[in-house]
Amino acid sequence: MSRLLFLLAVIVVVYLLLRSFRRQAPKQNASAPAEEMVRCAQCGVHLPKSESILANGNFYCSDAHRREHVAK
Repeated sequence: MSRLLFLLAVIVVVYLLLRSFRRQAPKQNASAPAEEMVRCAQCGVHLPKSESILANGNFYCSDAHRREHVAK
């Protein structure tokens, strides 16, 4: 009988620990909102819009790719 009570106590402690860890874990939805992604007109790589270079209505991942694409 004492083994059963000990096992029950261990299960309760594990349950309470797991429940407290879940409450402390940061929620992924609480982070900053996702940023719009754009595609480089030269190489096709996707990058955040804020990191891209906009020229002539096209997005580029670098100034070198912008120059290459315009030179075509």
